[in-house]
Amino acid sequence: MKLTEGKVQVYTGNGKGKTTAALGLALRGVGRGLRVCMVQFIKGGEPYGEHISSERLAPLLTIHQTGRDCWIFKDRLDPEDVRIAGETLKLARRCLTGGEYDLVILDEVNGAAWFGLIGVDDVLALIAQRPEHVELVLTGRSADPRVIEAADLVTEMVEVKHYFQAGVMGRTGIEK
Repeated sequence: MKLTEGKVQVYTGNGKGKTTAALGLALRGVGRGLRVCMVQFIKGGEPYGEHISSERLAPLLTIHQTGRDCWIFKDRLDPEDVRIAGETLKLARRCLTGGEYDLVILDEVNGAAWFGLIGVDDVLALIAQRPEHVELVLTGRSADPRVIEAADLVTEMVEVKHYFQAGVMGRTGIEK
């Protein structure tokens, strides 16, 4: 199956579920034979469950995990994080425009732009470079208003209640 008309989707907001929603779309696409690529900005560290699953769903699902395994602070950017995000941006562009994928997910790209690791203009350029038959999904908190305007679909995840406030950290198989 090939898409005849791709769209731009944005999953943003402070609530849990942005990456999970994108992975659900990836799973749906793989089930229909679409070639899916997820490029993860600022998500270094141990493998998450989706990385293990993608090995089982290869070659239809490819995930590129990038970033260091540490917190990023907007007012104290580490040059190494900026360098890695720049390289990840180049990878994202190749995956989007290279003709290999039908669905490209740029996970945490909105956060990378909000932190200042990449520019919002870089994200807008990716949207403009999207081939018409490729679906593009941009996830992450704090999506810039210009990115929201450029998208065809925007979903905002709203946190109503989260067990993190009770001290429950990320759990293997659920959050990671």
